Amino acid sequence: MFGNSIAMMDKSMDCLWKRQEIIADNIANIDTPGYKKKRIEFEETFRSKLKAAAEVGKRDDVKQAIQSTRYHMVEEPHITRADGNGVNADVEYTDLTRTALHYQYLTKAVGDDITRYRSAIKGQ
Repeated sequence: MFGNSIAMMDKSMDCLWKRQEIIADNIANIDTPGYKKKRIEFEETFRSKLKAAAEVGKRDDVKQAIQSTRYHMVEEPHITRADGNGVNADVEYTDLTRTALHYQYLTKAVGDDITRYRSAIKGQ
């Protein structure tokens, strides 16, 4: 349809949306004794699948790599406080800000790609 760049950004945005939910959950449980911090793993798996598909050189392999990559929620085993809670507020708020900025960047990038496609279709 639009190509792999928009599909990659779409997959990344789905992950970022889930990451924001997980970070918000971590922040909401900052005072819960025994709560283990959660995080999303995605980028390394995505990168390795894309790299392997690109080495093959077929567009369908890249498309399949994009579609098949999933994020995974992982509980951190590290405890940072005496009450067994593993959440550090400073780290969570920094990660939330970084994730929001990354999401905004991808939103703009998708919009820019769509604008370029429209221009190409119109012949401008």
